[in-house]
Amino acid sequence: MRQLAEDWAMAPDALRALYAPVREELEQTEEVLRRELRSDYPFVDRLAKHGFRLGGKRLRPALVLLSAKVSGKLRPEHLHLAAAVEMIHTATLIHDDVLDEATLRRHLDTVNARWDNEASVLLGDYLFTRAIRMVSTLEDTFACRAIGEAAQTMCEGELRQVESRGNYDLGEDDYLDIIGNKTAALMACCCRLGSHYAGAEPEVCETLTCFGRHLGVAFQITDDLLDVLGDEATAGKSLGTDLLKQKPTLPLIRLLSQTTGRDRAEVLAVLSHSGNHRCEALRPWLTRFDALSYAREKARCFTRRASEEIDKLPATVTRDALHRLAEFVVIRQQ
Repeated sequence: MRQLAEDWAMAPDALRALYAPVREELEQTEEVLRRELRSDYPFVDRLAKHGFRLGGKRLRPALVLLSAKVSGKLRPEHLHLAAAVEMIHTATLIHDDVLDEATLRRHLDTVNARWDNEASVLLGDYLFTRAIRMVSTLEDTFACRAIGEAAQTMCEGELRQVESRGNYDLGEDDYLDIIGNKTAALMACCCRLGSHYAGAEPEVCETLTCFGRHLGVAFQITDDLLDVLGDEATAGKSLGTDLLKQKPTLPLIRLLSQTTGRDRAEVLAVLSHSGNHRCEALRPWLTRFDALSYAREKARCFTRRASEEIDKLPATVTRDALHRLAEFVVIRQQ
């Protein structure tokens, strides 16, 4: 698994700086991942290595470790928890690529593109079960319960998004509730796990959990903006898949809420056409009705909420890193 260490070494300097308070622990987490993901079966070993090269930012392990350090004491359990949430996150990415028929992630072929959907689904299941097995070795059951609840919430969010496909009357509140489930639930869980196993008081655990939840919503809104506006060469992944799969995301929801009559009919006509041209066709509409700036400001609103939560904690270098991490989430290009 040497490639994991190489990928981490090539992480953007800005992001590496944000992780500075827990850099040593993140490197130890990479060692845990290398050890846990080694398989005696060459095909499984090759799939797992490739799958983990698709992860990248190590945001969720960092949230576990930063939440622990800002609220208490880092313990050996945190390394296993950080590795486990990264496995779960990677499993969801691999499954998402199947659902979206994506072919590129982190400038690499997705698992489904290089192999097939069957291998992708099974690899995602494999990573998830490895993660559960790892946390089940801890002395208590808190982590298993927390991760199980988060995984259930994530699946419910994904299923609700499937139901919403083609529903261009979906409201903003429903959209925010869906992404709060499918994306923010795991980030909130990371912060809860980090603070709980650091011995933090319940109110501090709740503060950090809320931070993770708001951060996750901001992260997903930004992802949805990148899907419409991003450059695949920069983002390193397939874009335009939300529109192709008829998923109503915030920029589109805002646009449709601002259009009536002929304008709305023209936008819906663009959405109904076949082919992956919708991004280019919709961008003038999104700009004209300020849907993009609205979505950007909504993402910033959630990062402000996240920052307000951790302002309740004592000022430390680690708290400052969490503040800057919230800022990074909405300015990133991948």
